Amino acid sequence: RERERERERGEERKGEGLAGARVMVVRLRLARFGRYKFPFYRIVAADHRSPRDGKHLEILGHYDPIPQVDGAKHVGLKFERIKYWLGVGAQPSKPVADLLATAGIIPQKPKREHVKKGISKKTAKEEK
Repeated sequence: RERERERERGEERKGEGLAGARVMVVRLRLARFGRYKFPFYRIVAADHRSPRDGKHLEILGHYDPIPQVDGAKHVGLKFERIKYWLGVGAQPSKPVADLLATAGIIPQKPKREHVKKGISKKTAKEEK
């Protein structure tokens, strides 16, 4: 009854969408596999409350950070499914966002200018 009154007044509870359904925040993140000092990651879509290596909704790709013989790090992505999850509002974690930006799926973040240490603010402004 309380929910019905809230809906009549146009109020909604925090964390609930239309029709009283719970809103699930989906994150695209890395799940670690492999063994000690030899990590291997899967890129997964998971509920934000689930643990790093816990239950996930879908596997979207993989990432091997250890360089192969040719010096390249191996990345495999399911482009259509990643675009789908991003389209329905999934938020990528920072490492996944960097991988997706490198692959050209999302725009790259602007590079930050590093501050030179040991130089006063006055001389830094003069250099610009």
